[in-house]
Amino acid sequence: MLSVVFALLTALANGSASVFQRRAARDAPQSKALHLSLFGYLIRRKVWLVGIALIIVAAVCQATALATGPVALVQPIFIIELPFTLLLASRLSRRRLPRLTWWAVVLVTVSLGAGLAAAAPSGGAAHAPAHVWVVTLVVTGCFEAVLIVAGVRLNGNARAAAFALAAACGYALTATLMKGAMAALARGVVPFFSSWELYGTAVAGVGALFLLQNSLQAGSLVAAQPPLTLGDALISVAYGVSVFGENLRTGVWLAAEIVAVLLIAVGCVEISRSLASAQTAEGPGTPAVSAHGAEV
Repeated sequence: MLSVVFALLTALANGSASVFQRRAARDAPQSKALHLSLFGYLIRRKVWLVGIALIIVAAVCQATALATGPVALVQPIFIIELPFTLLLASRLSRRRLPRLTWWAVVLVTVSLGAGLAAAAPSGGAAHAPAHVWVVTLVVTGCFEAVLIVAGVRLNGNARAAAFALAAACGYALTATLMKGAMAALARGVVPFFSSWELYGTAVAGVGALFLLQNSLQAGSLVAAQPPLTLGDALISVAYGVSVFGENLRTGVWLAAEIVAVLLIAVGCVEISRSLASAQTAEGPGTPAVSAHGAEV
């Protein structure tokens, strides 16, 4: 299926981009942290430019995947970005991974495939009625407000988890809006640039990135990455079903889907620990965060 291929390409491009950006940024002088001059330093690094090029490739691949397949199928595939990022980072740094981490990579990959096979996302419309969008945005706004207020009141890893889940919701909404914009593109360039979904995609994406940065600043990667990774996938499925009317298998299949999600969560926690250890071993530097949060 074309959408699956482009979703996998998106995950691989995002994972590679985060690794290359981290390699460029980790050697930047500390005096440039949080200054625009950092970009002046990075833009002269070829490896950073490779990362930027890969981000552009990932955006094109994601748009193509969403234009040709259900949100409930495309977005969960991006979970594979996390183990791929770890494997590529360890390969480039010539760092051997513990056996437990390898098992976590296998667990996430196999569980993702099994979960999607059980759910078998399909169908769905290309457009959503205005009243559906209104309800979706109101519910999303309330959900985000609750998480942000909770994050402000909490501290440490609890705050990181709350902001990470809020960021996940933002990324899921971004993908859903992107699918709507791509449906407008099918009608022509003018409908595309005049569609509100296109500009909503940009706003939601920037908001999600802001929430993610606050999450990573508040606590550990182990606290932030699992709710970000799983939250993005599960909320995207909810959007696909509620906004575009996509179909999932239920009944006896639901038990297999729940088990798959739980196993993916276990694997993501271990992979996040390994990514955090790799970052600590590399020493200080500006973290590179991909479109879906993998930090290396």
